[in-house]
Amino acid sequence: MGALIELLEGQLVGWVGAIILVVILLVLAIHIISEWERAVILRLGRLIGMKGPGLIFIIPIVDRLIRVPLRTVVYDVPVQEVITQDNVSCKVNAVLYYRVVEPTKAIVNVQRFHEATIQLAQTTVRSVVGQAQLDELLGEREKLNKVLQQIIDEATDPWGIKVSAVEIKDVVIPTEMQRAIARQAEAERTRRAIVIQAEGEKEASKRLAEAARILHGEPGAMTLRSLRTASEVAAEQASTLVFPLPIELGQILPVLESLKQKHSGSGGGSESEREDEGGPD
Repeated sequence: MGALIELLEGQLVGWVGAIILVVILLVLAIHIISEWERAVILRLGRLIGMKGPGLIFIIPIVDRLIRVPLRTVVYDVPVQEVITQDNVSCKVNAVLYYRVVEPTKAIVNVQRFHEATIQLAQTTVRSVVGQAQLDELLGEREKLNKVLQQIIDEATDPWGIKVSAVEIKDVVIPTEMQRAIARQAEAERTRRAIVIQAEGEKEASKRLAEAARILHGEPGAMTLRSLRTASEVAAEQASTLVFPLPIELGQILPVLESLKQKHSGSGGGSESEREDEGGPD
């Protein structure tokens, strides 16, 4: 009886061990891949393909599963000390947006694709910014962003990575250079103000010349304008009294002067004639 009990206990232990082994194998063989992931399968060290998303099965011990996320990664590139083409020292910070489009290449062609992409982004930012001038860095960021995106995307294409965008986020320049830029901007604003003022004076002179021609061509126009000016002066409650004279007096006075000269000439001629007549007597 005791031998039978020992036999049953041994079989029970064997069944329990087999069940535990089966459970372990099932746990190792069954995997659930999320929608934003893919599973790269290596069988005995060789690539056999990609699986997912959902429930997948692999051969335990023989197969190796590597999960690769497909979501876009946003990475803040650390501050880079850069000297621009015009020898200005500055600090540049950028943001990198990329995602894995071919998981098999990201696993097979490069070791730790995330770190490799980050290091490539840092070196590319230093290289591109170093070839640009400070004015381009401050005023033409879109152009530099496109150049950065194109260079990094072409370099990471064999790795199965797509770089969607690279944005220069911040540019820090020395305080002395900030003051120089402020002085330059102030001088530019002053120049624009002078140009605008000169253009305004030119336009005003043209309008005044046109108004003078109109007033000169219309009789009595200047008299009406003088009366208008007198009314404006009187409205200011000043103690000065203004009596405008007709502008036509300027035309009458030369006529009177010429008549006076003619009268003087005719009078002198009559006196000389009288003296000649009285001489023989």
